[in-house]
Amino acid sequence: MSELLQQIESYLKQSVYPHANQIDRCSKSLEAAFNGLGELGVLGLRVPQRWGGPQLDAETFNLFQELIARYSGALAFLQTQHQSVGAMFMQSYNTQLQAEYLPRMSQGNAKIGVGFSHLRRLGNPSIIAIPVRGGYQLNGFVPWVTGWDIFEEFVVAAILPDGQSVWGLVPFSEQKIGESAITFSSPMSLCAMTSTNTVTATFNQWFLPSEKVVSIHPVGWMQNNDKAKVLPASFLALGCAKAGLDIVETAFQRTEFSFIQDAFNSLNQELNQCRSQIFSSQNINTSEKHKLRAQAIELAARCAHAAITVSSGAANLNSHSAQRIYREALVFTVSGQTTELMEATLEKIKNCRVL
Repeated sequence: MSELLQQIESYLKQSVYPHANQIDRCSKSLEAAFNGLGELGVLGLRVPQRWGGPQLDAETFNLFQELIARYSGALAFLQTQHQSVGAMFMQSYNTQLQAEYLPRMSQGNAKIGVGFSHLRRLGNPSIIAIPVRGGYQLNGFVPWVTGWDIFEEFVVAAILPDGQSVWGLVPFSEQKIGESAITFSSPMSLCAMTSTNTVTATFNQWFLPSEKVVSIHPVGWMQNNDKAKVLPASFLALGCAKAGLDIVETAFQRTEFSFIQDAFNSLNQELNQCRSQIFSSQNINTSEKHKLRAQAIELAARCAHAAITVSSGAANLNSHSAQRIYREALVFTVSGQTTELMEATLEKIKNCRVL
């Protein structure tokens, strides 16, 4: 493990994990943990050094994602939104946005979320963008935006009349200028990671100036991008699996039941094999990538279930760590879900039936 990852793990062990259940429920606690990552300068890990980032390679970044999900699913989910914005800016043609935001992202001096999952939905677009003089007019509804009252802005994606998508930076706060407005719902009542403050956003004749446009993507870009990110997204599920195994290992140390040790050894071996397969399978076809991602998802669910099992009746307490990890496995099952991933996940679950 690199020196940077060791430094991050030390912070997670000392300042995050002891408060993980509180971080899962309280947005202020989550924000404090997020700011702690900013103090370490790790909120823009892929940002090039010329813009103040560490510029980590893909493998180290994936290990970071697994590491942070092991100690707090809510923190992992929140910072992933912010890190993805850094990647968007790096690939943007808008050099003004790059110069303004990228140097401030690693320390969390600029806190930015995303709102684009609606592009995966079938049917008519929920939010559209009409080209107007100097930019675009946005109208419609964004069903998922994470980080209300934590992030200051977010990147929203809207569909243009020709089917392309425009991605632009907008305020993450209530706005009203004449007939133009951005409004937000109250944070949703979610079963997991409530502290991430996920809301809906409604745009009414909102003007997105050209200087705030991050990118314009062709028809089908979102689907192709999802295919490219099938495997990297697996590491959040692997971190969740490791969190479950931490509880199983602690239970063995407390009870010394050999069957708990056997379960830990078997699941841990499976986890290590899954991680190794993902790292060595970057050039396989998309179908096989979906199978590996589904394997990571199903493994997270089983390890979380094992944590529930060894915790006995206490696991039914809403405040118990095993209960939190079980809910986190739910979130990582459906995060970034496509139809192909849903099919692969169901196929993996189906094939685990007892014969």
